[in-house]
Amino acid sequence: MKYTQLGRTGLKVSRLVLGTMNFGPQTDEPTSHSILDSALAAGLNFVDTANVYGWGDNKGRTEEIIGTWFAQGGGRRDKTVLATKVYGNMAGGDPWPNHDRLSALNIRRAVEDSLRRLRTDYIDLYQFHHVDRRTPFEEIWQAVDVLIQQGKVLYAGSSNFPGYKIAQANETAARRGSVGLVSEQCLYNLAERRAEMEVVPAAQEYGLGVVAWSPLHGGLLGGVIKKEAEGGRRASGRSADALANTSVRAQVQAYEDLLDKHGLEPGEAALAWLLTRPGVTGPIVGPRTVEQLESALRALELELSPEVLAGLDEIFPGPGPSPEAFAW
Repeated sequence: MKYTQLGRTGLKVSRLVLGTMNFGPQTDEPTSHSILDSALAAGLNFVDTANVYGWGDNKGRTEEIIGTWFAQGGGRRDKTVLATKVYGNMAGGDPWPNHDRLSALNIRRAVEDSLRRLRTDYIDLYQFHHVDRRTPFEEIWQAVDVLIQQGKVLYAGSSNFPGYKIAQANETAARRGSVGLVSEQCLYNLAERRAEMEVVPAAQEYGLGVVAWSPLHGGLLGGVIKKEAEGGRRASGRSADALANTSVRAQVQAYEDLLDKHGLEPGEAALAWLLTRPGVTGPIVGPRTVEQLESALRALELELSPEVLAGLDEIFPGPGPSPEAFAW
């Protein structure tokens, strides 16, 4: 396993992040535990979840599955850098005021509930799942600073923040003498590179580690056309919608052809590409099976040649930095 520092912190994390969104909705508890055990055995120590995972009437179920895994002992909790999130409404089918967003009240309530479900007394990285345009950062940091003083949270991070909100959050924290955000979890992959315009540069400027979610863009970058042709799993969701566009389909076909020419597996190459990007701590992989985890781990050993990297840039050109991306 390869490790790096999380942003400007002293925290050492694996270059792959185990995403757990499938735990519960698509992967049962015993299989989820097997994936967690396999990840830990491989040295993958960075586990990401959210309080709303489990979805629908089962919000919180994913945290519970991780909690029962921790409860098995064997150093599982001590070896894990645990990240979870707060923002979404947890009140069930009849939302009640103050059970969502980033008010001091909801942050206090949500962290206690997550700690109970996760069967732990602290969270390594507590992430804001979305921007809250109604709550000032002074209030957010007041709540987080209390949690840090209590030892219930060690670091704070953001998710789905635009560049200016990263700046606003950390400038506010600096005025308070607080540490501020240490990571940003954003949508970032070969097919979706808009984060390179302002989010990644802002993260680098403020010393945040970038954690990329949906590194295969909903399966679009995982060899979906070849799998369809071979009678395998058909595209669904985001990848199916994208492939309905003929120009996107041609782009994905060119991508698969390039990697086939060099004997590379598309999903592994897409992960390896992210590992070459400046500022990226690591991509989040969300395996439904142990076999999918093993495939993701192989990306760590994959070195993309300059020819392949140039070809990928030609097929999926990035927007470039701002303001050049949209101005003279």
